Amino acid sequence: MKNQILQAYKQAPWRIQIQWIGLFMLAVVLIAAITGLYLNISAQAATSGRKIQYLESDIEDINNEIADLTTQLAKAQSTKNMRVRAEELGFKMIDPNNAVYLEIPGYDPNANLVLAPPRVNIIAESPIVKSSYKISLWEWFIDQIWQPTINSTGFEGGMLP
Repeated sequence: MKNQILQAYKQAPWRIQIQWIGLFMLAVVLIAAITGLYLNISAQAATSGRKIQYLESDIEDINNEIADLTTQLAKAQSTKNMRVRAEELGFKMIDPNNAVYLEIPGYDPNANLVLAPPRVNIIAESPIVKSSYKISLWEWFIDQIWQPTINSTGFEGGMLP
C-alpha cells in the first residue's frame, strides 16, 4: 500500500470534455484574432498602395500636360509664327544699316544679366519605405523580445560592468 498512490476523487468524463472544448475554443479565438489583425494590416497596405498608384498617375498626367503646354508655347514662339503675328500687328522688317540707335544713360551693356532660374522638371521618385515597414509582425515581435533592455543607468542588461 505504501507504493500505491490513492486518488481521492476522479474527474467526471463530461468535465474533461468541457475542458478540452474550452481549450479548443480558446485556440480558435486566438487564431481568429491573429487572422483578423493580419487581414486588417493587409487591407491598410493595399489601400495605401492604391493611393500611391493614383498619385503617381496624377503626377504622370501633370507632367504630360506640362510637356504639351511647353510644346504649344514653343510653336507659338517660333520665328515663323512670331513674324506672321508681327506683320498682322503692323510691324515691318527694317534694314539694320538704316536703323536709329539710341544711347541710354546709365545702361551698361557689359553688366551681368540676372536671369530667372532654369525650369526644374519634376521627376517622380520611388517612395522611401522605412525599414520598420519591411519586416513581418513575427520578426518585429522577436526583435522586441531579444533586444537587450536598457535601464535608467544607461547600461545594457541593467548591471554595471
